[in-house]
Amino acid sequence: MKKIFYIYLLPISLMLFVTSCKKSFEELTLNNNKPNSVSAALLFNGVLNNLADLPDGQKEIYGQYYLYNYDYYGNNRYDLGGGDDYYTTLKNVVAMEQQASASGGAAVNPYEALGKFFKAYFFSKMSLEMGDIPMSQALKGLDGLEPVYDTQKAVMQQSLNWLESANADLDQIIKNPSIAGAGTGATLSNDIYFNNDLSKWQKAVNALRIRLLIQLSKKTADTDLGVISQFAAIIGNPTKYPLMTGNADNLQYTFLAPNNYYPMNPNNFGQSGSRKNTSATYIGLLTQLKDPRVYVTAEPSRDRVDNLKQSATDFASFVGADAGSDLGVMYNNAGLQKYSFINRKHFYSTYTGEPSVQIGYPELMLNIAEGINRGWASGNAETFYSAGIKASMAGYGIPETGSFIAYFYRPGSTDVTGLSNYDTFNIPVNFNTYYNQANVKYIAGSMGITQILQQKYLALFRHAGLESYFSFRRTGVPAFTTGPGTGNGNRIALRFKYPSAERTSNAKNYQTALVSQFGGNDDINGIMWILK
Repeated sequence: MKKIFYIYLLPISLMLFVTSCKKSFEELTLNNNKPNSVSAALLFNGVLNNLADLPDGQKEIYGQYYLYNYDYYGNNRYDLGGGDDYYTTLKNVVAMEQQASASGGAAVNPYEALGKFFKAYFFSKMSLEMGDIPMSQALKGLDGLEPVYDTQKAVMQQSLNWLESANADLDQIIKNPSIAGAGTGATLSNDIYFNNDLSKWQKAVNALRIRLLIQLSKKTADTDLGVISQFAAIIGNPTKYPLMTGNADNLQYTFLAPNNYYPMNPNNFGQSGSRKNTSATYIGLLTQLKDPRVYVTAEPSRDRVDNLKQSATDFASFVGADAGSDLGVMYNNAGLQKYSFINRKHFYSTYTGEPSVQIGYPELMLNIAEGINRGWASGNAETFYSAGIKASMAGYGIPETGSFIAYFYRPGSTDVTGLSNYDTFNIPVNFNTYYNQANVKYIAGSMGITQILQQKYLALFRHAGLESYFSFRRTGVPAFTTGPGTGNGNRIALRFKYPSAERTSNAKNYQTALVSQFGGNDDINGIMWILK
């Protein structure tokens, strides 16, 4: 019996050996202890994290909100380098859509709908930074290693089309969830912004579309784009195009302790609390308008309060630095406490700070006000203008009537978390009194545009990445200052360069794009199509 057993065992062993030899190299190197695919929900979560432009970076320098005063940490120059590269994130968007379909999602499902939003968001953002970019031939992997550049017009047009389609898809799913199919690909999860609420995503989709239409304000004569008709259609049909109704609808990134700290927090206050100071572009506008937001976002110059004996709540005690100042001069003045620093209570005293708004209700209201002022749709521009200001103030806890407490860090204190280290002041507020000032109360016409843009600039403090820079570049409001500290021959650069990888991995198309736009040079002062 033993002999017979060996006779039968030998062929089986040989078969196993031959079978194993036929395995591909990929099969042999596969690690079965690691996942071989990623779920749509996990890819979605990664995309959401990459969507956020967080505060305390160079982008708020370019918006002249907050300035370096010591060159060891950085500078305020407009020597712009390469723009954002979101292509890896966009590849994950495509993978997310594919995984949703493979795991039970129908042709129209939440991941597919939001995939269109993400494509519009990231492609338009890169184009606004740099100009023409690869889009239609991008994201093809080995089948498209050298993608041609699409014109900025094509990128913006496609982005608007994606957003129209995303709105329609979300509307279908919200009204009839069963059309999204069955399985994990049909149900949104891992949503760090809206907790899987598709109705809020639909509002964000339409808010982004309004933002892009406003960015195209110089292109209203282009019939291919139909800027005015698109804007009017959205404003005139809130049932088809739902819009944000308050700050609760903001697309905002919320910080959570202990794993996700606000960039400025008690741990790094000692290192970074004085390496930057506020900018005169921002502080000067607040004080000019006697705006109570200055008491929440900034602190008075200690030189004005302690040496010149001015009241800590006097608007004249808040002083920002000129962005064009030589860095050595700014460093010296900052050391003498001649400038206002960012408010330590609001921004440094906790680990979670304030949510970082990417697309928000105040901005939307002011964008709508601008479009109506320009005659793009019927409506009362002042109503939206006023709503935008009120919402921005409410975001800082400032009531329409009543009072709030201002906290100013006491000199010599060493702990930003202790309330006893702050001087407190009761600030009375009345929105109507503020609003009825001659330079705040809305005036129709070109002055109204300036007022709207000024208020949008104030509302976007520390939010939405480069949006304030884009708005200034398009309109010149508010006036940005230049000088030795801003470099670039006393000019505000108009664009970012292309990522360095384009020069080597896509050289032919890169050069073609430069010739067609900027005379063959990757010129940070070149004027892109959307600004002409």
